[in-house]
Amino acid sequence: MPLRLTWACTFPLPRRTRGFFPPVKLHYHLIAQIIRSLRDIFVDRRYADKVVEFAFKKHPKWGSRDRRLFAESVYEVVRHWRWYWHLAGLPDAEHNQPEAITEERLWYVWCAYWIMAGHELPFFDEVVHVRRGAIIERSKQEVSPAIQASVPDWMEARLNRELGQAWIAIRATLNQPAEVFIRVNTLKTDRRSLKTRLAQEGFITETIQDIPSVLHMKQRYHVFGMAAFKEGLFEVQDASSQRVAPFLQVEPGMKVVDACAGAGGKTLHLAALMQNKGKIIALDVHDWKLNELRKRAGRAGVDVAETRLIEGTKTLKRLTNYADRLLLDVPCSGMGVLRRNPDAKWKLSDAEIDRLIIEQQDILTRYSAIVKPGGKLVYATCSILPSENEQQVQKFLAAHGAEWTLEEELKINPAETGHDGFYAARLARKPAEPTPASAAVPTTEPSAE
Repeated sequence: MPLRLTWACTFPLPRRTRGFFPPVKLHYHLIAQIIRSLRDIFVDRRYADKVVEFAFKKHPKWGSRDRRLFAESVYEVVRHWRWYWHLAGLPDAEHNQPEAITEERLWYVWCAYWIMAGHELPFFDEVVHVRRGAIIERSKQEVSPAIQASVPDWMEARLNRELGQAWIAIRATLNQPAEVFIRVNTLKTDRRSLKTRLAQEGFITETIQDIPSVLHMKQRYHVFGMAAFKEGLFEVQDASSQRVAPFLQVEPGMKVVDACAGAGGKTLHLAALMQNKGKIIALDVHDWKLNELRKRAGRAGVDVAETRLIEGTKTLKRLTNYADRLLLDVPCSGMGVLRRNPDAKWKLSDAEIDRLIIEQQDILTRYSAIVKPGGKLVYATCSILPSENEQQVQKFLAAHGAEWTLEEELKINPAETGHDGFYAARLARKPAEPTPASAAVPTTEPSAE
């Protein structure tokens, strides 16, 4: 069926683009893969980034335009899912019910996206019954802010309650595609040298004045395939995230614990700030994440980081009073990073955030014992919810204020910076009371056994 193979169309224009954009052929099989991928995300509840990565591996012969069209289409539909579902004329109450998300309906949602992007529909069998005029008419109807902004009702209510009027601007920002930022690995290069090398290879970057480790990639590219990345000269990390490690105020030679290390983005940044001198113990409850950290550390030239799996309370007890610095980048709702993880808002729930709040307070209370008297910790989240951020610190200080003091807070509003939303609080543990020399106990290195 020739009409199912290709259809001439104009590629989606970025909002800031003006003028002529060369037409490309819209391949049926490419759009069908978009539909399958949306099903993976909304029916099978898979992570969007993994779904996109899988599709790229499945179709290695796709050119750069096909890859870009595919990725942008998937992420834009996911980002504005509820709005496009509404424009498709589907029941709003069913927009996040997996059993109601059929293949036929997925095609209708994609049509709504494609039409609102300013394109004519192709002559595919799946879309012959879609009426452009009906979609345009629905786009003019007055709907609730939650539908218009494509967020769940519970999220709209909670963020309004916690942030008030500030939520309106933040909500709009979080519905924009995320920019790409990289962190210069100062163990192997410096920002000026890396910027020059990337320019020679055709990649334009910009610096950010108050974050010395950042380069902003001006064009989208598969950075993990770049030679400079494979050589360990940089890591992909949002500008806001790059402010957390320096906030811990580490120095070369210190003993540092990254207690919720994950795949190690901040561990590697801490190692660079410490000039690869001292020791970092990276903890996590997932061994597969620590395996990834070890690979990244090898590529980055980091040899001061030791990984340890948290297998129970004994892991923490062995580290009591050990660390000069402790980073607690705790599990959170991720409400500050919805731009790069837009599918998270369809997987989250009010109850899940309440559960996370309890877990965060438990981690802050129990893990704080890792810090030696006179040391410091940073409590951090990629959330914009006060209930996960400053309110957690206030509760901790209300119970432990005799031993801890708040030095400084870092609140990053995505609507003001254009970067991810982040929070960090630096707490200092008061020095121990002087003891007679005869009673002093030497500090020993905690065993991993």
